[in-house]
Amino acid sequence: MSLENFAIIESTLREGEQFANAFFTSDQKVEIAHLLDAFGVEYLELTSPAASPQSRDDCARIAGLGLKAKILTHTRCHMDDAKQAIDTGVDGIDVLFGTSSFLREFSHGKDIPYIIEQAIEVIEFIKGQGLEVRFSSEDSFRSDLVDLLTIYRAVDKIGVTRVGIADTVGVANPRQVYDLVRTLRGVVSCDIEFHGHNDTGCAIANAYCALEAGATHIDTSVLGIGERNGIPPLGGMIARMYTHNPEQIRRKYNLPLLREVENYVAGLVGVDVPFNNYITGYTAFTHKAGIHAKAILNNPSTYEILDPADFGLTRYLHIAHRLTGWNAVKQRADQLQLNLSDPQVKVVTARIKAEADQRRLSLDDVDVLLREYHSEALQAEGIGELMAVA
Repeated sequence: MSLENFAIIESTLREGEQFANAFFTSDQKVEIAHLLDAFGVEYLELTSPAASPQSRDDCARIAGLGLKAKILTHTRCHMDDAKQAIDTGVDGIDVLFGTSSFLREFSHGKDIPYIIEQAIEVIEFIKGQGLEVRFSSEDSFRSDLVDLLTIYRAVDKIGVTRVGIADTVGVANPRQVYDLVRTLRGVVSCDIEFHGHNDTGCAIANAYCALEAGATHIDTSVLGIGERNGIPPLGGMIARMYTHNPEQIRRKYNLPLLREVENYVAGLVGVDVPFNNYITGYTAFTHKAGIHAKAILNNPSTYEILDPADFGLTRYLHIAHRLTGWNAVKQRADQLQLNLSDPQVKVVTARIKAEADQRRLSLDDVDVLLREYHSEALQAEGIGELMAVA
């Protein structure tokens, strides 16, 4: 079952270079590669050496780093591209050919027999050099199913390492992805890779359904950066897989490193990590409503499907607002070492709510209210003791 045995092909250094704001120097690419390798991804996919002289040099440099992750590059299904890629020392080559009627008519103009002939020639050549090779159709979900299966059967027959399905324009929905991968799994014996774009917001769901249906490899990028709206974000895919099998994901990946990877890449491409980003967004483990806060204090799993500690993070109970509950306020009082009884905490909670109805509060404001009330309570107790003595 692929949900229990999958691999991530991390494509920040290929798909991510196609992001609108992306420009990575050679040294920055090396740092990204080291971080992703330390995180534990199984593959790194790099821009084609045929793209530019610097791309070729960067590919060779990263291939020579001795990383644990296998190094792939992504090229056209063309013999010249394959030869350049082999010369860089990569572990494998991901070749692709457009198969939809749109690409066949308006891009390369080739028919299916030509695509099969070219694919067989290039795949056999790469295999002969002892490298992994993947053949992917481009724009798979707007391609004719019979055409796709005919091509995939042909390349599987000659021993391709993987075949790829690409939702190049983000048109597919999870049911379509599941059906196509399931059908393909009944046709080929090799591994299956899924590459899905996020134009309509389905990238993570589509990738997960691909694994459910029998895919073995999923393409991601840090923060999902890529062409247009990008592809499944590494963090989002990790979050989705964690919910299926937390122990497996803790074992496979260095989860606390995720935040550093995302912050580094975000800085390079000039974007902020979104407030609601999977796992690392600043609201990801923030709880506000009183009923939520009470349950979280009793058992965090009531409102958290992910354990922040596994990612080196902590949860935050937001209490400076009108929705706050007394249980959360009591926890803050305890943190401040203010000895207040439950009835007293309920009184000060009412004060916090009244203030929050009039203005925006900060945690400092709440702390002031707590300390003021605690002082009042101590004074009242002192007066009470004096009166008792008298």
